[in-house]
Amino acid sequence: MTNAVEIRVEDLYKAFRGHAVLAGIDLEIPRGDLVAIVGASGCGKTVLLHHIIAHLRPDRGRVLVADHETEGAPLVDIATLDEQGLDRVRLHSAVVFQRNALFSATVYENIALWLREIKRMDEDAILVRAREALDAVGFKGDESVLWKDRAELSGGMAKRVALARALAMRPYTIFFDEPTTGLDPINAGQIHDLIQVQHDEPGEVKRTTVIITHDKDLLRRLAPRIVMLHDGRVHFDGPYAEFEASDLQAVRPYLEAMPSLHSDMTRAIPT
Repeated sequence: MTNAVEIRVEDLYKAFRGHAVLAGIDLEIPRGDLVAIVGASGCGKTVLLHHIIAHLRPDRGRVLVADHETEGAPLVDIATLDEQGLDRVRLHSAVVFQRNALFSATVYENIALWLREIKRMDEDAILVRAREALDAVGFKGDESVLWKDRAELSGGMAKRVALARALAMRPYTIFFDEPTTGLDPINAGQIHDLIQVQHDEPGEVKRTTVIITHDKDLLRRLAPRIVMLHDGRVHFDGPYAEFEASDLQAVRPYLEAMPSLHSDMTRAIPT
């Protein structure tokens, strides 16, 4: 049985100052997929992500996502939704940003904000949910983490808190933008494992995970479906093993460049 579709991108175009970044992207992500979007720096990976989460509007084409607040979770064109409609769709997704996007406050407040504003939960329920989310990312039994300020967190801790904040929403879809940049190999490996565990977590709806990354170790460990962008289009779409063995134009040079690209990004982000 084929899984229902969670995300569909149709003939997506986007240009900035006359430069076409996306030039006809077609992509379908079934519910429950683990997908890595890869490609050289500047190829449009983050631009594509920002269209999927409705931070950008397309110049042409459509982005459709599942509306889990409607029976049967039909696909809806996010460009047709008002702010209330977008909020309804966002109830069931979460984003872990490249630089974590934690604001200057305690870990608890960072987790609580979305639960108050979007889920409309009371403080007692938020505290329970925050503890559960922190337990899930490796802070089990460490109550002190809840009350640490952002400035007290190491790079690895901040990344795990950002993931905990996303998990606290109990999302059906999680988006990761370069989840291991700025991390040493040990902390990066922990994030690899957490992504896999959370993707496989049983739930009401099978979780969909979309990762933007240059991290070759992540790809090897998680073996996701690979979507490679090149020249504004999908250049490769298939299993990691086939990607690694591919002789398609641009794949081999990119594979060889991945470690240095990831290293460059890691050096650029303070820990």
